[in-house]
Amino acid sequence: MNKLKNKYLLIPMSTAVISLILVIVFNILSGSVNDRLYLDFQKDVANHNISKVSLTDSPKIDVKLKDGTIYKTDNPRTDNFKEDLLSKGIQVSEEAFSYNRDVAPVAVLSLSILTIIVMVIRSSNVTSKSLFSVDTLAADAVEDIGFNFKNVAGNEEAKESVKDVVDFLRNPEKYSSYGARMPKGIILYGDPGTGKTLLAKAVAGEAGVPFYAMSGSDFIQVYVGVGASRIRQLFKKARSHGKAVIFIDEIDAIGKQRESGKAGGSDERDQTLNALLTEMSGFNEKEGIIVMAATNRLDMLDSALLRPGRFDRHVEIVLPDLNARKEILKLHLKNKPIGKINMDDLARKTSYFSGAKLENLVNEAAIIACKSDSKFIENEHIDKAYSIVIAGYEKIDRSNISTKDKSITAFHEAGHALVSLKMLPGEKVSKVTIIPSTKGAGGYTLSIPEDKLYQNKDYMMKKLMVLLAGRTAEDVIFGKDFITTGAYSDFKESTRLVTNMVTQYGMGETLGLLNLSELSNINYNPGNDIVKECKNIINSLYEETKNVLLENKDVLNKLSEKLMDKETLNEAELLEIVK
Repeated sequence: MNKLKNKYLLIPMSTAVISLILVIVFNILSGSVNDRLYLDFQKDVANHNISKVSLTDSPKIDVKLKDGTIYKTDNPRTDNFKEDLLSKGIQVSEEAFSYNRDVAPVAVLSLSILTIIVMVIRSSNVTSKSLFSVDTLAADAVEDIGFNFKNVAGNEEAKESVKDVVDFLRNPEKYSSYGARMPKGIILYGDPGTGKTLLAKAVAGEAGVPFYAMSGSDFIQVYVGVGASRIRQLFKKARSHGKAVIFIDEIDAIGKQRESGKAGGSDERDQTLNALLTEMSGFNEKEGIIVMAATNRLDMLDSALLRPGRFDRHVEIVLPDLNARKEILKLHLKNKPIGKINMDDLARKTSYFSGAKLENLVNEAAIIACKSDSKFIENEHIDKAYSIVIAGYEKIDRSNISTKDKSITAFHEAGHALVSLKMLPGEKVSKVTIIPSTKGAGGYTLSIPEDKLYQNKDYMMKKLMVLLAGRTAEDVIFGKDFITTGAYSDFKESTRLVTNMVTQYGMGETLGLLNLSELSNINYNPGNDIVKECKNIINSLYEETKNVLLENKDVLNKLSEKLMDKETLNEAELLEIVK
């Protein structure tokens, strides 16, 4: 069919090309009209050879002889010139000569172009409406997603909380007989990379229903009403299948709390949210459509979105614990050529890693093994990948680093390692290096925290001491006037931690058990007092850290000497020096 249409399209295209050529040729010919002297024109007038004269305001006049010859001559511009010509029986026109030979090609050319445009629009798969529409929704259902709960390791509690939804999608009549109503919406919330999207895919895969995946940003446009229209289109498509899972990722893009100060809620985001709320309220419980959404910030969502009847089930997707990390690692290492990898040690080492970060770690290890032409992925490849994921690639060319700079970095990192070993013996310091990385670090200390559900005040205070230990070591060894910028990232982290302790966790004196985020709703701002308390805490801990390093100055020197010599120390070497 398309080939036939293309053949027909060749006809107007060929006609247009021929017409264009004729127009160009005739323009060239018309431009080649001879010029004659005015004396020759007077002779032709006297001999009655002229049939018509074109008299305009231009400097030249067109003269047509009785034999059809046309030429140009000078315009005398006299007052009685036209009268004299008329008295001698010569036709006078006040418009330039037009030639029939020019009109036909131009008309054919215009008609050909119009025909081409009409044929292209009619033969296009895109309708004329969609050509000029901005609210078209590009969402196609994935019928056979090929993904189920077996492909999602860890998060057993989260999987358990959505299994009844899968059962409902398979057997809605069973629940109707009990008078039970399934949740219309499920919010999956948690840290980035914990597997919210994977769980939504698994629900659709287990139930064997079509899966619609959209992002909150897909509904936001500069044109008011477009987002609401796209919401309605999405639900209309889902209803056409009878049963479906609609998944909206990053729903906070459209579901943020609406501001009460706005008159009428005419904002595009508000209209989109209103459309979503209306569609969810209009569900029939027997339709078998489940809406799932993911967000990193549950606290930012509008209360109307979270009430029963909308997103009435909230499932937290947490960072994987030790056993979950082991399962996730096994899943990602499946079908890969692995050697003797200590899975227990690797799972302990990757504390607070998300599922996405674990997948990235395994992938980096596979790349390293491939680059080194190893038959298997070994522990050494995992260790290298771990350092890359945490701190970036090591710089290869280090010839421009002076001995003095290496010494400063060695004492800085030795300070971190020593205070960590002394103050937080439960945490494992797996590696200390003074090799710069591509993430901007001059060196780094890798410390593996313990798996804990909560962090107490004592732990946080000691963690702050570890963060301050790098700068403190520089102060102890080189003096206050020779401290460097190396502690920049340490101070960012320590400031964040101490501020949260005072303002969010109720561990300070200025606010006591009050939360600053909530106090901001009543425009209360004790800013200077908070800064003063945070500064006092940091200064006090700095002095404590200094005392620890002064008491163990000989160990600090030994660690820095060893780092200067070997550049990298592992856990066993560190413990040998410190003990």
